[in-house]
Amino acid sequence: MFPLFDLSLQINGFPMKKAKAELRNIQSIPEHEFEAFIENKKQEIVEFHLKNNPSYQKIVGKTTFNKWNDLPIMTKAAFQKPLKERLSRGFTLKNVYINKTSGSSGDPFIFAKDKFSHALTWATNINRFGWYGIDFNTSYQARFYGIPLDFIGNTKERLKDFLSNRFRFSVFDLSDVVLERFLQQFETKKFDYINGYTSSIVLLAKFLQQKNIILKHICPTLKVCVVTSEMLFEEDKILLEKQFGIPVVNEYGASELDLIAFQNSNGEWIVNSETLFVEILDENNNVLPYGAAGRVVITSLFNKAHPFIRYDIGDIGILDEKSTPKKPILLQLIGRTNDIAILPSGKKSPGLTFYYVTKSIIEDDGNVKEFIIKQTKIDAFDIEYVSEIQLNLEQIQKIETAITLYLEKGLAFTFIRKEKLERGKSGKLKQFVSLLK
Repeated sequence: MFPLFDLSLQINGFPMKKAKAELRNIQSIPEHEFEAFIENKKQEIVEFHLKNNPSYQKIVGKTTFNKWNDLPIMTKAAFQKPLKERLSRGFTLKNVYINKTSGSSGDPFIFAKDKFSHALTWATNINRFGWYGIDFNTSYQARFYGIPLDFIGNTKERLKDFLSNRFRFSVFDLSDVVLERFLQQFETKKFDYINGYTSSIVLLAKFLQQKNIILKHICPTLKVCVVTSEMLFEEDKILLEKQFGIPVVNEYGASELDLIAFQNSNGEWIVNSETLFVEILDENNNVLPYGAAGRVVITSLFNKAHPFIRYDIGDIGILDEKSTPKKPILLQLIGRTNDIAILPSGKKSPGLTFYYVTKSIIEDDGNVKEFIIKQTKIDAFDIEYVSEIQLNLEQIQKIETAITLYLEKGLAFTFIRKEKLERGKSGKLKQFVSLLK
């Protein structure tokens, strides 16, 4: 098969050959030299942004630094202003990769990566999936993700799916009738692997359990299942491996950063030390020793377009005591769960569906700072949001139109403007919360 995936990235200006070569060079650095490599990259990226990024200069308060631990912790609040005001000199909206975070934490924002940095992200993904014999150019993916329903957005995603050799199962409706149709696709298509949102894939496994079906028996080509975006509990992993008949791999990533951690065949959650520097901090921003639980704070070592330096991702995690600078191991991640919304029709939708519903209020003007959605009744939802000004009628109507499109008619939404939103014990906002018993 022609390598459409690599070619499509190259055509779009992402230097994949250079990125793959850089990754190989980093991986060839011996363990005893790796800490020095990391320290050099940290110094390099901070000095670059202090010299070239006015927004980061303002956050730090000066253009030089002496000690790493004196650098401020960045949060999503720092990004609630137009993207063009956050870019480094030499970068514009036309020469960078731009995307939006899902808003699963309740703090959505638009971000940028320079094209080499984004190419490195793909090189890392290609490398990790390769551990399980998956080649993005030739392996056929069963993809459990959302998809825009407007014509242009939908067409773009379908084109990406074609170029990436993947078949998309939309997760907006996961009722039994739809899951039955999903099953028919597995019976007729030669999928090599499954990739997508944890909660959606778990629902498929529970459906298979009810029907007493092992997925690999009806789709023998399946090799591995990679779950992402939401917490994978141990009991769910056991269920998935039993009903799918293949290894289940836990991926931890953030679109604004990179792939953060990926499980190897020994079940170790290997942290990406090639392009990221991961710290675990306490409430006073002190670095915690391996084995202690704290805030996951990450530095992107290569992104020159937009600073992510000591960036608090909003999760709580623990690094294994066996960790080394070259091979950090994520022992446990606390948080990142999403509830399932059950609607009056019996339709089930994962919490991340609400990203597609609420993206119409995610503007780059910094108006809506944070939001969460609470299901208060089977047909009633509250949208709590922090904003300088009240949502106007036009914005509300736009959201309600999206709700009808993505979910179903007859749902009642109440919009509640707040000064601040209630956070969980981890300090992270949960975008969707079901209050139904």
